[in-house]
Amino acid sequence: MNAVEIESALSDLALQPFDAAEFPFAFLAAFGHKETALKRLRTGNSNTSDVPGGVLQRHYLHMAVCADATVGETLHRLRTSPATPKAKARFLLATDGQTLEAEELASGETIACAYPDFANHFGFFLPLAGISTIKEIKDNPIDVRATGRLNKLYVELLRENPDWATDERRAAMNHFMARLIFCFFAEDTDIFNGEGLFTQTVEQMSERDGSNTHAVLQAIFRAMNLKVAERAHAQPRLPNWANGFPYVNGDLFSGSTEVPRFTRMARSYLIHAGNLNWKRINPDIFGSMIQAVADDAERGALGMHYTSVPNILKVLNPLFLDELRAQLNEAGDNKIKLLNLRKRMARIRMFDPACGSGNFLVIAYKQMREIEAEINRRRSESHLGSEIPLTNFRGIELRDFPAEIARLALIIAEFQCDVLYRGQKDALQDFLPLDAKNWIVCGNALRLDWLSICPPTGTGVKVVADDLFGTPLDQAEIDFENEGGETYICGNPPYLGSTWQTAEQKADLQGVFANRTKSWKSLDYVAGWFMKAADYGTRPLHRSVRIYQLDLSRPASAHFMATDFFQRPRYHLCPHQFQMG
Repeated sequence: MNAVEIESALSDLALQPFDAAEFPFAFLAAFGHKETALKRLRTGNSNTSDVPGGVLQRHYLHMAVCADATVGETLHRLRTSPATPKAKARFLLATDGQTLEAEELASGETIACAYPDFANHFGFFLPLAGISTIKEIKDNPIDVRATGRLNKLYVELLRENPDWATDERRAAMNHFMARLIFCFFAEDTDIFNGEGLFTQTVEQMSERDGSNTHAVLQAIFRAMNLKVAERAHAQPRLPNWANGFPYVNGDLFSGSTEVPRFTRMARSYLIHAGNLNWKRINPDIFGSMIQAVADDAERGALGMHYTSVPNILKVLNPLFLDELRAQLNEAGDNKIKLLNLRKRMARIRMFDPACGSGNFLVIAYKQMREIEAEINRRRSESHLGSEIPLTNFRGIELRDFPAEIARLALIIAEFQCDVLYRGQKDALQDFLPLDAKNWIVCGNALRLDWLSICPPTGTGVKVVADDLFGTPLDQAEIDFENEGGETYICGNPPYLGSTWQTAEQKADLQGVFANRTKSWKSLDYVAGWFMKAADYGTRPLHRSVRIYQLDLSRPASAHFMATDFFQRPRYHLCPHQFQMG
């Protein structure tokens, strides 16, 4: 069981009528405990609880269903029970069907809530499924819940519209999902006029059987691609109820407005997803979780596809954030020094050549905005807009959907930072319409010329590849707003041993290494990124380029790799590791 599946199972359990006799076993089943083990508990063969109404699953949980208004007392009995430490139980839980209380014994952390709300605390219980609890999930479970609902919608839509699952139409399907994500976020953050406008409109204007849901969504998407002044003369005529939506465009709603057909179930999934509080979405981790929705190979591990914020900060802090904070502390209240730091940050370029859905870029942006906000506070200029261009955060991603989600995650992060540091009014004033710029390049990072995507100086950009066939012909070329000062490369590129590489991946490595070494066939796939990074950093125009990368996919051999290109880098190559130091 993964986090998304557990949240879904607990939500279903919380909605069912409370069954005192069955609840302990249904609760454990939600975390993937096998029916054979639950059967032994039901018969009492393995249940060693000494508390009335108690069920004790060794190494996991000691729980009890109790009489009304005795939850606190029952939890105390579970805590003081000799059977609890003997069975090495990790959690205690007591409920009367009205309220629920639980405690994690190792940390002493507790929860207390109304019974129907216990699914909101699913992150607290994830260790019951062998999942190390991630703080971001415990503090803000909306990301997992949103991912689960979107996954159900995605699967149902592809079942009803199998042609949308083909290679020819998969990009259109993924773009449709990105539109939905934006609409869910916009309706909960006042970007749309009135809270819940999108979901309520779909619910009110579409038939319950889902038969015309696609037509309702098409009208909404079309409205957001039409400027208000153009709507009166638009053909075909726009429905009056669609006029409440603002002009958005920014390439998100341009082009085809075709929508897959909905079933009753798909419509229900869409409305359930819209009823979540998307204002609390966390683009730090949501992006990389949602990318698994659109990837058949990754969906089996849905909800586990993210690098936690603390791990990402292990890379970003020593790379450059610690230095910026040190300069901030040194500046104190000196307005000139603070101004110089702000100007420096406006010229920093962040580049992730394996960006996925943009986690590293999003977190770097948010951390820099926090430092900038403190500068503005000390200078009594909190009213100022940010001088850190969002387009300074560049990425390359092979697959189209993660690339689109990366851009969307950065847009959401920018809006959330504006609300936090400037206020809702100013944030809304500058948000719409979206800019059509797309500074996340969808292409093969080992075939593209990195200098053409993120040059260290100047402002011009022209995306090119090492060969004609590798150049993304439809890729927008977005210039930088200001001259470059520093360039930082970070990320977590894919590790793949030589045995498991495809013919195309072998060709990628050949293109990078063929003129350097005869031993390239034995290299891990990640070596290509480090060689490209070395080439990038030794080009003549570079003044300051630093690279940090942390192999977070291999805890046993996790290590930092750093290069200072003021000195000539040294390389060490072996079949499964490529280091620069």
